[in-house]
Amino acid sequence: MLSTPRYFSAILVTALLATSGHALAQTAPKPPLPLKTVRLYESGVGYFERSGRVGRDAGLALPVPVSHLDDALKTLVVLGTDGKTSVAGIEFASSISVEKGRALAGLPDGSGPVTHANLLRSLKGSGIELRTARETVKGKLVDVLDPSDDEPGPCVPVAEDEGAKKQGEGAPARCVPRKETTLLVLTTEAEIRKFFLSDVVGVKPTDPSQGARLGASASVASPQGASARRDLRVLAESTSDVTLGYVAEAPVWRSTYRMVLSNKEQRGILQGWALVHNDTDEEWNKVKIELVNGRPDSFLYPLAAPRYTRRELLTPSEPLSTIPQLVLQTADAMWSEMIGDTFGAGAGGLGLSGYGEGGGGRGEGLGVGRIGTIGHGSGTGVGDGSSTVLSVGDLAKIAEAEGMEAGALFRYSMPAPIDLRAHGSALLPFLQQSISARRIVWFGSAGDVGRSAARIKNDTKQTLPAGPISFFADGGFAGEAQIDRLKPSETRFIAFGTDIDVELMQNNMLVTDEVQLVEYQGDQLVEHFIRHTRVDYTIENRSGGARTVFLNLNLVRNATVNGADELDFDVVSNKPLAVFASEPRSKKVRRIEADEGVSRQTDIRTLSPQALRAMAAAPKLSAAQRAALEEAAKHLTDAEARASLLPKRRADLDELIQDLGRLRGYLAATQSKDDGEKFTKQILEKEARVKELRTRIAGLGTEVEGYRSRARTALQKLRK
Repeated sequence: MLSTPRYFSAILVTALLATSGHALAQTAPKPPLPLKTVRLYESGVGYFERSGRVGRDAGLALPVPVSHLDDALKTLVVLGTDGKTSVAGIEFASSISVEKGRALAGLPDGSGPVTHANLLRSLKGSGIELRTARETVKGKLVDVLDPSDDEPGPCVPVAEDEGAKKQGEGAPARCVPRKETTLLVLTTEAEIRKFFLSDVVGVKPTDPSQGARLGASASVASPQGASARRDLRVLAESTSDVTLGYVAEAPVWRSTYRMVLSNKEQRGILQGWALVHNDTDEEWNKVKIELVNGRPDSFLYPLAAPRYTRRELLTPSEPLSTIPQLVLQTADAMWSEMIGDTFGAGAGGLGLSGYGEGGGGRGEGLGVGRIGTIGHGSGTGVGDGSSTVLSVGDLAKIAEAEGMEAGALFRYSMPAPIDLRAHGSALLPFLQQSISARRIVWFGSAGDVGRSAARIKNDTKQTLPAGPISFFADGGFAGEAQIDRLKPSETRFIAFGTDIDVELMQNNMLVTDEVQLVEYQGDQLVEHFIRHTRVDYTIENRSGGARTVFLNLNLVRNATVNGADELDFDVVSNKPLAVFASEPRSKKVRRIEADEGVSRQTDIRTLSPQALRAMAAAPKLSAAQRAALEEAAKHLTDAEARASLLPKRRADLDELIQDLGRLRGYLAATQSKDDGEKFTKQILEKEARVKELRTRIAGLGTEVEGYRSRARTALQKLRK
């Protein structure tokens, strides 16, 4: 399509080119060029190409909905194959916003409903032709008056009961005046006449421009206005075929897959189907469809509708007015209105500020930035329990390297043009290829129900878009799942059903930790150790066919595993997988042995002397690390010994304070001199004891913090 060398006559058509003698005259356009190619993207836009011959002064009609007009003007490109294409410009009917349409028609601001009375008021002062059931009157509409008590409406007959009718036979029928909107008209004979709205059959403006403004306002207010067709007239000349390309909003194409699995080979046939929609009013006849698996940036931008900028309003140095000062006013009444009235104090106008609406949409636009994808990666670190110091192995190397796309976008071209009716949809095949697909039984953990699954590797040269996938095996339907975006050489494990013939149970587990290194980091003590794990699994296959069992191992990436027939790695869950071959109608015990390089952190404020001595007892530690841990353990032991005395000292202090309270009460109540002296002596003794205990408690607290500080100092020797 665009790969053929072409002469770019015009790319951005927001500015009309004046390089030829063509005039933007209102000539009748020819039928639109036939649609040849549609390229659909995942970002919700489509690239449409039309091709055909253009003669001199021939207006090419480019049919686009009003809502797509901004996109078409923003992206329209004219391509010629002979290098002699000339473009004079692009002509189209202007778009106006709802606000401007209402303002031009004299309707109230805002988005409220347009009433009959509002429409009539928009004609005030205009020439009209008013029709009633009895006559037609021409003149000017002076005013439209709301119903009021001062302007009674026509007399409406009131129904009476049978008794009243008999008593009043021969009397005139009763009626009640009704309040109604009134039209005041100055006729061409200079006669002022009043018409009740209920008597008016129709009102027509005699000024054609007034009618055109009302029509424009009605067009933009229509809910169907955004879907109405708008023709772009491209004035161009070429001696050969010319191609017009433009971008417009289009439904996102979606993919769905069918996978036919083979029991003998680790391959499958993958069928890819694309769901496309023609949401235009035009039939697609022999149109080439291309599907792009990518998301180029695209955004909405208001371009078609006229825009107006703000201009500063300057007032004359003299306080001039548009009306005589004393019309319906007095000097006293005007005095309070003069301040702030010179500039209109927020007077309305035509609503030129704010956001306009162009091309059937709000003029604000909707910017869409770069949309990234969420990648699943793998890594090591303390956060997942893996040691950053010990290197045992890298299980992720089992998985093959992730594929790299050769370009930013992948394109799928349908082999033959298609026919698709307007507002129709189609399911189109875009891929049928052999692909690496291994049928397996997958277990998330021992004891879970086995899942029928497939290990799929994209060994094609193109990215597979995300979508649902149906699996077929053994001559029938096997299950379905969803597959995310899969680049070349990437692998996914996709479960699509339950396998009730295979069970995997855990018999026993033995886990031992062997500390290799201890570090002091901030307020954390980090132990790096090798975790030895030995697990026995019983695998039972009750079916008549062989099975390949994949078991998710709860191990960190920094590990080695022995005992499995083979190993694999899931880059999505960042976990290794043990693979076992299970023969038909068999039951076997398989042992897995793993060594992991892991770490754990402990806040030093929670450490006990026993825990430090247990760490120091690790045979793999160096003599310096063992000495630092034992020294810290000794200081913590001393700290705990002092701290153990504090509860008893605090209890003794509380008891003394209570005794002092009682003695002071006795002293206050006694009237005997001897008893008073006795209580006073006891109080002085206990106050001295309280002071002594408080000093001792404070000293113990200081000693505890001192020993803990010495323990931290000893642990700091473990820093890197």
